[in-house]
Amino acid sequence: MSKSIVMAGWDHAPHLGEDEKAEMLAACEPHLKRARSEGIPSLGSGAVYPILESDIVVEPMQIKPWHYRCYGMDVGWNYTAVVWGAWDKEADIVYLYDCYKREKSEPELHAAAVKLRNVGGMEWPGVIDPAARGRSQIDGKSLLQLYRKHGLKLRPADNSVESGIYTVWSRLSTGRLKIVKGPMTAWLEEYRMYRRDEKGKIVKIHDHLMDATRYLLATGLKHAKRMTPQRQMSVQSRNYGI
Repeated sequence: MSKSIVMAGWDHAPHLGEDEKAEMLAACEPHLKRARSEGIPSLGSGAVYPILESDIVVEPMQIKPWHYRCYGMDVGWNYTAVVWGAWDKEADIVYLYDCYKREKSEPELHAAAVKLRNVGGMEWPGVIDPAARGRSQIDGKSLLQLYRKHGLKLRPADNSVESGIYTVWSRLSTGRLKIVKGPMTAWLEEYRMYRRDEKGKIVKIHDHLMDATRYLLATGLKHAKRMTPQRQMSVQSRNYGI
């Protein structure tokens, strides 16, 4: 027997009037509004970051050449995920502007995807899951060594889970972390499902981009770089990063 899932919201229910929908929406808890009104799955009180997407998602924008950039990388055979951020240091706002997620592929392919995001002759620094220092199944070398061999400038990240989550939460809740609409679709899919179980433990399923985000914000910002003034002059009229 085949099965399918259909997501439907209040706009798909013709018997509901606008006044009735507004009244029901006002009665909803903030983290349940999209689930109730649009049919988008919500995790309720179990969500790690129970913040409305409408509060953090911004329209596609031009990443400025003088913004500081870095990326966080979570590695593994099942999935490898990368999140890129641009830091407006003056306003202290980080914009997550691109992400990458691929399963069961060689480090060389992941490294090539990362290098494609370099612009203006810059090789952006990155921070990686510290587990990458362990032995690889490919040739016995560590994944960190392999990625460095393929040209990535990587440092091991701090993998303190709860403090990293607090760092992300703090920025989300104070408007200092924004998600650029469009390129971050896969990130938002994970964000909606990122949750704790009944014992308060993080559910380790489809959380690779969330982990990469922790690495980026907890460790990557310390190593983020911006273009040199000469490169800024050569690219400031061009739109990079989106």
